Amino acid sequence: QVQLVESGGGLVQPGGSLRLSCAASKSIFSISAMYWYRQPPGKLRELVAAITTGGSTHYTDSVKGRFTISRDSAKNTMYLQMNGLKPEDTAVYYCSDGYNHWGQGTQVTVSS
Repeated sequence: QVQLVESGGGLVQPGGSLRLSCAASKSIFSISAMYWYRQPPGKLRELVAAITTGGSTHYTDSVKGRFTISRDSAKNTMYLQMNGLKPEDTAVYYCSDGYNHWGQGTQVTVSS
């Protein structure tokens, strides 16, 4: 059983940056794609970014050019660098693997 723990959320002004981390309890990046999702207030959870086992990355259109997904296999940690944050990026952000394991989520609030 893999455990995933997100961190790095917080309150930031529009245009600011945050880096989210997702620490995995075991080495899984070589066998599983990894995903960042978010759930805005009152809305459904949506896929934000993905990184495959081969390192290919994919983004939803609304974050392309602003967010970067990456991973450090030595640390069993995945990241989401978020730049140019907008109020509509406000959400609880979750990481997940390809086997339906989820973290507890970290709140990101973008507000002046």
